[in-house]
Amino acid sequence: MSEPSASAAPHLRRLLDLLADDAPAEALGAVSSQARAAGVPAGDLAEVERATATALRIRGALRQHRRRELQLTALFDTAGDLAASRDLDEVLKAIVRRARMLLGTDTAYLTLPDEEAGDTYMRVTDGSVSVVFQRLRLELGHGLGGLVAQTARPYATPDYRTDDRFHHTRNINAGVLDEGLVAILGVPLLLGSSRGGTGKVIGVLFAADRAARVFSPDEVALLCSLAAHAAIAIDTARALADTRSALDELAGANAELAEANAAVRAHSAAMRRAEEAHDRLTDLVLRGRDVTDVAAAVAGLLDSPLTIHDPGGRLLAAVRPDGTDFAADSMDAGWLAETAEESRTGARAVHRDGRWICAVLAGRELLAGLVLHRRGQLDDSDRRLFERASVVTGLLLLLRRTVAETENRIRGELITDLLTDADRDPAGLTERGRRLGIDLDRPHLLLVAEGGPRERLAPAAVRYLFGGDIRGVSAEHAGTVVLLVAAGDRGPAAGEAARTAAAQLGQLAQTPVTVAATGPARGARELAAAYEEAARCLRAMRVLGRTGEGACVEELGFLGVVLGNAQDVDGFVSATLGPLLEYDAQRGTHLVRTLGAYFGSGGSLVRAKDELHVHVNTVVQRLDRVQVLLGRDWNEPGRALELQLALRLHLLTGGRGR
Repeated sequence: MSEPSASAAPHLRRLLDLLADDAPAEALGAVSSQARAAGVPAGDLAEVERATATALRIRGALRQHRRRELQLTALFDTAGDLAASRDLDEVLKAIVRRARMLLGTDTAYLTLPDEEAGDTYMRVTDGSVSVVFQRLRLELGHGLGGLVAQTARPYATPDYRTDDRFHHTRNINAGVLDEGLVAILGVPLLLGSSRGGTGKVIGVLFAADRAARVFSPDEVALLCSLAAHAAIAIDTARALADTRSALDELAGANAELAEANAAVRAHSAAMRRAEEAHDRLTDLVLRGRDVTDVAAAVAGLLDSPLTIHDPGGRLLAAVRPDGTDFAADSMDAGWLAETAEESRTGARAVHRDGRWICAVLAGRELLAGLVLHRRGQLDDSDRRLFERASVVTGLLLLLRRTVAETENRIRGELITDLLTDADRDPAGLTERGRRLGIDLDRPHLLLVAEGGPRERLAPAAVRYLFGGDIRGVSAEHAGTVVLLVAAGDRGPAAGEAARTAAAQLGQLAQTPVTVAATGPARGARELAAAYEEAARCLRAMRVLGRTGEGACVEELGFLGVVLGNAQDVDGFVSATLGPLLEYDAQRGTHLVRTLGAYFGSGGSLVRAKDELHVHVNTVVQRLDRVQVLLGRDWNEPGRALELQLALRLHLLTGGRGR
């Protein structure tokens, strides 16, 4: 007798144990070889190999998530250090140390301008080994730092020595070469505004590696967020130093001492209030609160209602000074974008139409707009508090978006598997969805979107789902972006959902986006079939030239009948011929039959009257009535095609459509 075949179950359990122990990728990859050596049958061995590939993807996603958590923890620690520091040297050392930790680079450093000497010097370094580099002085406008300072924008170079976007000098090249630096990222420390309308650059923060490296947009945004906190901390330290200097100078002026001391005390009190408010807002972020809590804190501090809107104008939070929510409308996206751009370029809050608006930024990207509903002016301390609130809000939104993108990436793999092979294991797909918080047995709408580069559309889809009250998940599939959205008991119909998504995604991606929708559908097989129908609908919209719009199959007229899985023939006939059918039924006329004879005779009135056995004037009168009921375009090519198809279907179905 032959020995029984080895089972795949122990090897699958081994994969789970290795995942739980955070084993290296090599250990996971070895499970397939062990199963093959143990004599697992070919069918089960293929399942073990697929499970191994899935386990490796899960391990990669978990490691990426842990790396993001470490970065966010370091950023929280930085905010705490900066809020507690009052000594400028300690602040600068904390900035550079945290910058190196956040990005995991070989070195980090910070340069400040020397106004007397007219150049820039190396104020603080971390991880540097070259004395030449540490003592380096740079002429204004030279090197990568000069480009950052001149444009007030972050710049990154994967290879400093071969990059010709900025002016190289002998002494800068010598310092960089002695330190062995290759890849460098520099971001500006921006404060206030100048006459030119751009923020004043008070320094440049760098992170650099001794090997070639491409810095990701997330790394640039994180370093920009740190630089924003750094600029505030430097400004606070300088303001306190100015206050102490003013007190020393006023100590000898006996005649005006009382009045001057009162002014200084008021200034110091305003500074302390701003610092305490900043610490309070930062504490909200550290405790994992959301944008509504930040809005409530700012509304209370400034004693005015406050709303927060995403770049598309959608409402994220609306809070009164007493902390209660209130109903507020979405804001016009064009007005918000224009006002936020003015705030961004001026690096401060602006007053428009009885409201104060401050842009919430992550680097150069607009994340949201803070709107303070207050007609009166803000004094300097309240204005600074409002502007600092935008920095904290930006940090909070950036952290939440990072987590949302990671979660959507993991959940999106389920959608990809669902659309690729729903028949292989529908029960397994449903169970996977339940573990990820997606109940496939509940009704869902399925939206397929295309437009512009996918690297812009895919993140826009995540922000669309993350920014509002929509429950769903997105994934890239077959050159499009697919969104699976919970339908709900009273959710929007497929066509309405498609139009809303097309408008919002177009604003977020800054390009026309076309969206086709189907549903509701439930279950793995129904959802896969719904995707096929939505994909056909999207192709039809492309042929019809409906770029930048949203629609469902039922809204495409006769094409919907051809493309749709439900094939609602009666609904199409009623929608197309309804006025004629109702008129004939009420008055006993023969408009439908006359229209059929007219089209059947190739538009000849003479042949039509022969077929109907009436006078030609009777045919003309009936067609005039058809025009009154259907509109003047009834005989134009596109409309005529729909009418002829509806007439033929009406005949085939025995005249059921009403």
